[in-house]
Amino acid sequence: MNLFTNLPVNLTDEDILPLLSSENLRIERIVSTGQSSPPGFWYDQEEHEWVLVLRGHGVVEYEDGTQIPLTQGDHLHIPPHLKHRVSQTSREEPTVWLAVFWREQPVSN
Repeated sequence: MNLFTNLPVNLTDEDILPLLSSENLRIERIVSTGQSSPPGFWYDQEEHEWVLVLRGHGVVEYEDGTQIPLTQGDHLHIPPHLKHRVSQTSREEPTVWLAVFWREQPVSN
């Protein structure tokens, strides 16, 4: 599979394609075409998230107002419960994200 094959365009909502999933790990390809999180909406996730921008650009905003611009090749780790949102994605070309979500596994003694 090629992550750039048959990219959707003119989407109403982001396109999320699950690539791999297990009990503690999920990997997705996300395609955005100008979408952003709704005003006042914040992700507050139980899991870690690591995102990599493969194409296009986007801005991740934290609840404290910090904005992290991401372009091709940039990546970001978002720890659990760090409230965040996507405040902007490219309208000129699809933004292709690779997102990895995982949960901490308890350490066994």
